[in-house]
Amino acid sequence: MQCLAAFVVAAIVMPMVPARADSALHCRNTTSGATWDLPVDLGHGTVDSYPAQITDRAISWVDTSTGRFYDFDRASGAMDMHVASSTGGFYLTDQCRLK
Repeated sequence: MQCLAAFVVAAIVMPMVPARADSALHCRNTTSGATWDLPVDLGHGTVDSYPAQITDRAISWVDTSTGRFYDFDRASGAMDMHVASSTGGFYLTDQCRLK
């Protein structure tokens, strides 16, 4: 009985880690055709080593070295990059898929 109680407590306290921790976003610029991969660690919640918010619908993160914001929509494959500036900023949309 004590083993069962310990298991239940451990299951509640331990964070849920996805079975597949290492993945990548394979992206393509729809204008130029250029492609690149971004490493995604679902187990640690990072994209390209930056902390990310990962849900069933989207993956969002900030590249703190450039200040750019990224939003990947898992359903459509659209990845928006937002760049803020004193003149209003801009955003670009690329197509990606989670590998």
